[in-house]
Amino acid sequence: MALSARVLHSTDFFAEVTGIAFHELNPAIAKRIIEFNDRYAVLVFRETGLDDDGHVAMSRLLGPLETAPALFANNEENRRRLKLPELFEAGNLDADGNIQALDDRFRLFARGNRLWHTDSSFYQQRSKYSLLLAYIVPPGGADTEFADMRAAYDALPQAMKRRIEDLVCEHDVWYSRELAGFPDAQSEERNRRPPAQHRLVQVHPGSRRKTLLLASHASHLVGWPIDEGRALLRELMEFATQARFVHRHSWRAGDLVMWDNRCTMHRATPFNDLAFRRDMRRTTVIEDAA
Repeated sequence: MALSARVLHSTDFFAEVTGIAFHELNPAIAKRIIEFNDRYAVLVFRETGLDDDGHVAMSRLLGPLETAPALFANNEENRRRLKLPELFEAGNLDADGNIQALDDRFRLFARGNRLWHTDSSFYQQRSKYSLLLAYIVPPGGADTEFADMRAAYDALPQAMKRRIEDLVCEHDVWYSRELAGFPDAQSEERNRRPPAQHRLVQVHPGSRRKTLLLASHASHLVGWPIDEGRALLRELMEFATQARFVHRHSWRAGDLVMWDNRCTMHRATPFNDLAFRRDMRRTTVIEDAA
């Protein structure tokens, strides 16, 4: 069966891909997946049958992988449920597989995922692709929304395009966590993950289309007064997340969603995370060195 894509959004940035035998993945199929992703930016694969090893092996065909960092100064807080270091926890389960306690520091940190963001923009070498696999999907909610940053850039007035062409943002994971109500990070934790700087307007290397690199991690514009820069960033974020640029994905167990962080944003939607388990696991492919 040949690979095929069914477009699910009017800007052609979200597509369901069929025709892949996940037990027979190879570099040629990976190349085709990348071609599809360059065109659509977000892909969903249903009923993949992948386990943790298969998830990591597939992701590795797309490039080198990030490993999950130790977030906190207290090593007990860094205990992991997932055995493979390339897998990031994206659910609400603690190291023992139970629903996280209300004061669990990882739960508090993960609140930032409900803000519009792009994975790892706070690193100087950004992430390229994220691949999120659903194991347990809770009832009602727990969807993920995606925003098309190429279409958003295209729709900007010409005067705004000229205004932002050469601007640089500083991205800081602790800024976004403060916005989401995370308690003050310790100095050791901040030092482990310092901010990074990136151009606001990028050219996507696969599609050659211009795109915006925005996120809740974007703390300020370099060289601008803080308040003035943040006001412009808020204006652009509100523009880029209008309904016409957004697709909401409702998860099924077995879904694998792959997105390109260089031309999309995403956010988690709320659900009753003290009552229902959500088991989601993500790999992150590192961008080629600039």
